[in-house]
Amino acid sequence: MSVLGDVDRRVFRHVAAARLPGADPALRRLSHAADHGRLWLGAAAGLALVGDGTGRRAALRGLGALALASLTVNTVAKWSTRRPRPLLDLVPPIRRLAQQPHTTSFPSGHSASAAAFATGVALESAGHGALVAPFAAAVAFSRVYVGVHYPGDVLAGVAIGVGAAVLTARWWPPRPALPGRERPSVSAPVLPGGAGLVVLVNAGAGTEEAGAPSPLERLGALLPGAELVEHGPGDDFAALLDRAVARAVAAGGALGVCGGDGSVNAAARAAAERGLALAVFPGGTFNHFAQDVGVPGFEDTAAAVGRGEAVRVDLGVARPGTGCEVRFLNTFSIGLYPELVRIRERLEDRWGKGPAAAVALVRVLRTATPVELRLNGRDRRLWLLFAGNGRYEPEGFAPAFRPRLDDGLLDLRLIDGAHRLARTRVVVSALVGALGRSRVYRAEAVPWVELAELGGTRTLAYDGEVAPAPEGLRLEKERRALVVYRPAAERSANGGPGGRAAAAGGRRDGRRGGPRPRHSRPPG
Repeated sequence: MSVLGDVDRRVFRHVAAARLPGADPALRRLSHAADHGRLWLGAAAGLALVGDGTGRRAALRGLGALALASLTVNTVAKWSTRRPRPLLDLVPPIRRLAQQPHTTSFPSGHSASAAAFATGVALESAGHGALVAPFAAAVAFSRVYVGVHYPGDVLAGVAIGVGAAVLTARWWPPRPALPGRERPSVSAPVLPGGAGLVVLVNAGAGTEEAGAPSPLERLGALLPGAELVEHGPGDDFAALLDRAVARAVAAGGALGVCGGDGSVNAAARAAAERGLALAVFPGGTFNHFAQDVGVPGFEDTAAAVGRGEAVRVDLGVARPGTGCEVRFLNTFSIGLYPELVRIRERLEDRWGKGPAAAVALVRVLRTATPVELRLNGRDRRLWLLFAGNGRYEPEGFAPAFRPRLDDGLLDLRLIDGAHRLARTRVVVSALVGALGRSRVYRAEAVPWVELAELGGTRTLAYDGEVAPAPEGLRLEKERRALVVYRPAAERSANGGPGGRAAAAGGRRDGRRGGPRPRHSRPPG
């Protein structure tokens, strides 16, 4: 250990003696900016605001890894080693921090946070990770350069940070960059420039930067021949959708939708009923379906529309004994989640979606009671019944993505309410990574499931929407019932032959005087 300590001190002296022109004030300021994770909180906010769904996931994973690394460093590592800080005699005064840290030296908390955030971001997006990595490396080096850590402290902090980021994948596996690319493609109408495509656009779709193009402007540039129908807050969405479907059928074209999963769900049902191909332009917060099908950006969908490339996907169906069927693209649930959605929707206009969801979760966990029903002929008492349209990954309690959308299976997950402290037990099992062995949690893939005697619950939820629960229903699949535009397997999602290049070609055609997009609004 003394040999390693001697090496550590010799390297520290070399760094202290080094002179990097112009680096002294820059590295000192950068090191200070990373205090308390402020630099990474700002970077995460930037990714969440200006990025797409991938950027938001990268920001969330980066912050989660940072929190785990900081907890490890500050509650275990530092207090178990008690290594003194380096002496500042060899460090030029211009480099020194205005306020020296008072904690022990080993390991470097700043380096752990930097490595955790950068690695967490890179696990979700190599591109975003490449942008963050130089700043993380500079922060780690700066801790030695300004004289507050030995190199060994920094290396240990980096190791802890990387480990923390990798550990987050145990509970929340990163989404594949190109999900389900092995699925065979099918033919769809070839619509150069979007001619024959009718797109229903949610006026509030997307998170826009100040001065950035609106979804309507972006779609108009990518697909100058498409008809764009804007859906505003006071408009009748169902009526607009019916008219858009009728125009798409009359033109022999396709239906498009720009919005969140609720809008996409409604458009998908209408497209499947009329035999239309669907073009999905992700404009919601999470865009689960668009991400899973393989069209994370407007350009991906626009390129596929121009080439007529698509895939077939399944629809989940809830068929009651009497009444209307419910089709879902993503998820169906009974129990805690529908009640959570109901409370969140009541509060979100006043508090915003995030805070409203947190309050709703606390209320539901405190006041909810298990649902009593019959599941495939057996009496059950459940806190939650979740059914996904296709098998989700990971197999634990937090499903994140689906590798395929045409497997013919429902991903059924149950939390048993017959056991004592079931909610607490399932949360603890999930946190320690032992959910698969928990007696209160069950997961399996099934082609159908029968639910009866649902009098104990008032509501069910599907794709984020809430509806009254019938007395009984059958959950099953409509195999490959919907055709969705998506670039072919041999092309990259955002840059292969005809990927962003084809989208750029559409924009150039528009500038040369090609067909301009038709915008329509409902009367009044």
